[in-house]
Amino acid sequence: MQLNLSRPQWIASSLFVIAPFFLWGTAMVAMKGVLPQTTPYFVAGVRLVPAGVLVLLVAALSDRPQPRGWLAWCWIGWFALVDGALFQGFLAQGLVRTGAGLGSVTIDSQPLAVALMSSWLFGEAIGAWGWLGLLMGIAGISCVGLPEAWIVGLLHGDIGAIAFEQTGLFDSGILLMLFAALSMAGGTILSRYVSRQVDPVVATGWHMILGGIPLWVLSGLTESQQWTRLDLNGWMALAYATVFGSAIAYGIFFYLAARGSLTSLSALTFLTPVFALAFGSLLLSEELSAVQWSGVGLTLVAIYTINQRDRLTERTQLILAGLRASEASGEELEVVTRDRIGSER
Repeated sequence: MQLNLSRPQWIASSLFVIAPFFLWGTAMVAMKGVLPQTTPYFVAGVRLVPAGVLVLLVAALSDRPQPRGWLAWCWIGWFALVDGALFQGFLAQGLVRTGAGLGSVTIDSQPLAVALMSSWLFGEAIGAWGWLGLLMGIAGISCVGLPEAWIVGLLHGDIGAIAFEQTGLFDSGILLMLFAALSMAGGTILSRYVSRQVDPVVATGWHMILGGIPLWVLSGLTESQQWTRLDLNGWMALAYATVFGSAIAYGIFFYLAARGSLTSLSALTFLTPVFALAFGSLLLSEELSAVQWSGVGLTLVAIYTINQRDRLTERTQLILAGLRASEASGEELEVVTRDRIGSER
């Protein structure tokens, strides 16, 4: 569906679509900064339960319908388990064990899983340009978040340059982040089914509450001193991650997921580590290397390629058709020329 938007409308629409990934990236910085003062399951629960209450309040004020029937609540329950409890639990535990850059790279590989599942379940066309964009996105976020020695070593064919700082894959947090990525991909797919039974904004609120409660139970059973060491900055960071990084970001994301291409929307997730590193540089005085800036550029090109894949495919087909027509005309002209030369002789 093509929409004819004025320039201000186009800018506002673009900012609305990009907003969840900007908020997630900056919330990652806030979470990473506050984790030394608190515990991971507590943080995960704080990101979900209060945010869910806020989303449901907004839904009530806008007269959105509440879930009805056991089927609607079953879908919300699955949604809460996969995208709420599992995703936020794995994410918080992974952030404790790995750096934000490497963690972002792992977790934001999920558009590949979303593309595969969307193609299989919903028949979304990916095409050659879409796959090229997805691969460029993976390459881009790898340049952004992976150690530079790994990238340089791979470019020189030195696979031995890749080495984990810790011997255990689980201990390094990479496996936890991979589980988080798969959980987010599963949640994105589930949101399409959930929206058929429940208003997407209402479903977002309930899945946060139902997904966050088990995390708080785990925190109460396995953690201690969850808030005793938190200072004012820590509470402000948690508030930002809750209100902006969860309530607003998830509300917008699943609203869009219920209405558009999951492959195109999920591809924008590649922006999350870009925003995370940019604000880490701004707020934490972290500097981006030349390789990381190259990754930022490649990521932006990848997002453009994925979201414009249909138009690029049409242009490619037109160019190929023109080349074939030109080639056919050249061959026809060559035959006519030969015939004329033969008749003159």
